[in-house]
Amino acid sequence: MQREIDKLLSQVDRTRLPKHVAIIMDGNGRWAKKRHLPRLLGHRAGTKAVRPIVEAAGDLGIQALTLYTFSTENWVRPRSEISGLMTLLKQTLRREVDRLDEKNVRLQTIGDIAGLAPDIQEELKKSCDRLAKNTGLTLVLALNYGGRWDILQACNAALAEGHTRVTEELLSSHLQTASLPEPDFLIRTSGEFRVSNFLLWQIAYAEICITPVLWPDFGPKEFYKAILEYQARERRFGGVG
Repeated sequence: MQREIDKLLSQVDRTRLPKHVAIIMDGNGRWAKKRHLPRLLGHRAGTKAVRPIVEAAGDLGIQALTLYTFSTENWVRPRSEISGLMTLLKQTLRREVDRLDEKNVRLQTIGDIAGLAPDIQEELKKSCDRLAKNTGLTLVLALNYGGRWDILQACNAALAEGHTRVTEELLSSHLQTASLPEPDFLIRTSGEFRVSNFLLWQIAYAEICITPVLWPDFGPKEFYKAILEYQARERRFGGVG
């Protein structure tokens, strides 16, 4: 396995990397169902899959990695599952913050964080503050996030400033991702062909990779394969190659 991973890594052109990779981490529930396990154990396996991808992206020199962690639509799930997800989030932050610091990773969040429980907000702030000085990969957790919500809050913020006409540039400057390069590569695991209200404005020209691999099984091998697929494409932005 490691030999195969090393071979894939050796084929990656580090001069043609995406600046910002966004991932819809899908398939935790199906991973658990295939193994006759509770859904929460699938989510737990999904959290363990995050570290290798964060480190692979950081080691390559990718600037930003955004993970769709909890959407505005996820609130319709059973209360027990939501509670378990939030507990996992808090545990993972506490467990991984030292490692992220060692790897020079900066952490930030996008989404309506005020809608999360106070203890989750506190843990996120503590982790973000701890890693704020770092200069490597920016890891972005999309929490209580929806693309439509993001566009609406950006428009409302611009109107609140007294603007009477919203331009593309003005709207972009008020999006949650305004401090980041626009995502140029979107990966979705588990084989679903939809973007699920994720970064709707920002991914207008992103390359999209759909992999059938369920998120808990998505490791560096699959990540490097996806990067190679990205590098094999010709990005024309509506023009002619």
